[in-house]
Amino acid sequence: MEIKRDFYLNKLIAKKHNGLIKVITGVRRCGKSYLLFSLFKKHLQESGVAADHIIEIAFDSFESKKFRDPEILYPYVKGMLLDDGMYYILLDEVQLLGEFESVLNGFMRMPNVDVYVTGSNAKFLSKDIITEFRGRGDELHMNPLSFGEFLSVYDGNKYDGWREYVLYGGLPPVALLSAAEQKAEFLKRLFEETYINDIVGRHSIRNKEEFEELINILSSGIGSLTNPKKLADTFKTKKNKKISVNTIKSYLDYLCDAFIVSRATRYDIKGRRYIDTPQKYYFTDVGLRNARINFRQLEENHTMENIIYNELIARDFNVDVGLVNVRDDDSSGKAARKQLEVDFVCSKGSKRYYVQSAFAIPDEAKLRQESNGLLRIDDSFKKIIVVKDTPAPWYTDEGILVISVYDFLLNPNSMDI
Repeated sequence: MEIKRDFYLNKLIAKKHNGLIKVITGVRRCGKSYLLFSLFKKHLQESGVAADHIIEIAFDSFESKKFRDPEILYPYVKGMLLDDGMYYILLDEVQLLGEFESVLNGFMRMPNVDVYVTGSNAKFLSKDIITEFRGRGDELHMNPLSFGEFLSVYDGNKYDGWREYVLYGGLPPVALLSAAEQKAEFLKRLFEETYINDIVGRHSIRNKEEFEELINILSSGIGSLTNPKKLADTFKTKKNKKISVNTIKSYLDYLCDAFIVSRATRYDIKGRRYIDTPQKYYFTDVGLRNARINFRQLEENHTMENIIYNELIARDFNVDVGLVNVRDDDSSGKAARKQLEVDFVCSKGSKRYYVQSAFAIPDEAKLRQESNGLLRIDDSFKKIIVVKDTPAPWYTDEGILVISVYDFLLNPNSMDI
């Protein structure tokens, strides 16, 4: 079954012939190889590229094992360039290639070669690309299936699909499994045997149990403000373990670098400044998060917030957690300073949107509560409240768009209706 990934395919097509090495990154099993060897290759063929002008090597396959030696690969590829036509080199798991930086830079000097690679998040991170290619790499970061992409292969309506997506997430191999037990087991095994072992091996983590416990704490508190000091205190009071703040910080950086979680920084909207701590952490895939807590503690409101965050990231927004400082009278009539939170401040170029995730708005009082922070922002950028209920999109008297999570996620232009 073909899963449409048109959003990423069109991005990759737009990068053709730009003189850079196209590098596809993303969490393991999110569909990088499928994008390159199936969807993009099909595009090349349909565009009239001859089969002998597409050179593809998957370094993790047995038959391509010999090509991990650069002394074998480089002359092999050069020997396939038989004319002046454009050749497309597609390389999967390129970190397994010895001296891959030098080899790829060598390909770059060939005038009729266009190079595309994928890399494992264990040994080929965004910061590696910046370091190794020094302006020669063009990264395309890929995410697991969005809700819309998931529904394209889901056999059922969007409401049943939502229940499935909230529980098991959007990793393509999981979406294609049919039995709930298979999905749960796959996610648990993938997290333990691949993601955690990747990070432990890359960074030589001595205390694996300690690292896993941090992941569990983050999984239990998605969307909560936290920082390394607070997490270290949690280890001390609830786990009776002492762990340094610096170690916690390193562990968090490892998880972000491996694309397992994303860090959202707080932004003072009125003061127009960033606040370094505390921050929020969201999982790249909610199914992975649920697997870490054994599919318990499944608060749909927090999961919905995580899914909205991932959707905004996938739409190429810079996403921060908004903070609005206000002064209101307290119960005694004295002026008191308060901080109101806006879930997401979304920026892209000159555009900005403020988005609030509100699982349910059963009455006027709840609407006022969810609108309070948005209404204290004194600019004209669009303000949106996303709810789980399914009303048609509508605007409040103050001009706030209220939209269901289904309309928000399934319409790529939902923020501009």
